Amino acid sequence: MPGLIQESPFKTITVKELHPTFAAEVSGVNFQDLSEEQLSEIIAAMAKYGVCVFRNTGLDDESHVQFSKRIGELDNIQRYLVGGRQPRYAQYELFDAGNIDGETDSILDPNSPRAHSNRGNGLFHVDSSFNPRRASLSLLRACELPPPGHGGNTDFADSRTAFDELPADLKDELLSHDYVGAHSMAHSRKLGSPEFFKDVDPAAPGAAPMQRHRLVQRHEPSGRMNLYIGAHLHHVEEVGAPGKEIPGSWELIQRLNQHATQKKYTTTVEWHDPGDMVIWDNRCTLHRAGSGDFEGRFRRDLRRTTVHDDSPTAWGLNSKDSVWQGFSTNGNPQHKGAVGV
Repeated sequence: MPGLIQESPFKTITVKELHPTFAAEVSGVNFQDLSEEQLSEIIAAMAKYGVCVFRNTGLDDESHVQFSKRIGELDNIQRYLVGGRQPRYAQYELFDAGNIDGETDSILDPNSPRAHSNRGNGLFHVDSSFNPRRASLSLLRACELPPPGHGGNTDFADSRTAFDELPADLKDELLSHDYVGAHSMAHSRKLGSPEFFKDVDPAAPGAAPMQRHRLVQRHEPSGRMNLYIGAHLHHVEEVGAPGKEIPGSWELIQRLNQHATQKKYTTTVEWHDPGDMVIWDNRCTLHRAGSGDFEGRFRRDLRRTTVHDDSPTAWGLNSKDSVWQGFSTNGNPQHKGAVGV
């Protein structure tokens, strides 16, 4: 397994590596008066490590959004506000990634439709792979956390090193074909809670269109090759044949996801205090919400901004005129209960 360079190239930040091949805890950042030099070092650390952890940032909702905007153009929740649904936050750029009922401000009922939908987040996935334009960085900040020992941490997987260490036959197959992955949020929701979503068919006529991104692609910031996979990946096609699954598509997806999420490629980030923030690059990592007994018992309020990818592969094989849709608890993208985190 290739190791990271231990000698720090950074001048204004301190880096503590959390895993032999990726992920680091970064300290010394002045979020209240962030210089361009320090911002550039954070971005460089992201290119190298894929996951960076920042403790006690002191950020609130507004400063979280403003910091994120310095990195790039942000996604927002406005397309999900249908049927009279109201935003939980004043900032449309904040996605609710916790277990709080936005209407009552109470802990989400574990048997509620949204809780069933959120179980898809407990599978290793890539944020926004189901969108026509994919995401680059996700910035997740803790506002309230369960007591220690009750879970709710976040797991990450290194999909660059996973590509490097693919079995020879599998790597040869991927490099000799131009495979395209079709991604759907409905698919991950059904995988996360199959009985609740038993009547949802992500491929049915009228379902939200799947978005297509190449299965293997170069991670532009680091120059390394990466597997773009995860729980939203519904099936695999050959380029030029949209909608036509390759033979053994699902078996290939399972093999790739199982390979990339082996213990040797994963690490767990523990949330310590409100104000902690984790930034990860969706173009070179997978992540999932960690398990625990906090559901229905303790508040876990996490809020995320999502930066649109601006690399040459940002739109995959999708049209820039594509309609951006979420997923709802009844499978109808326009239902007032639509969720898109």
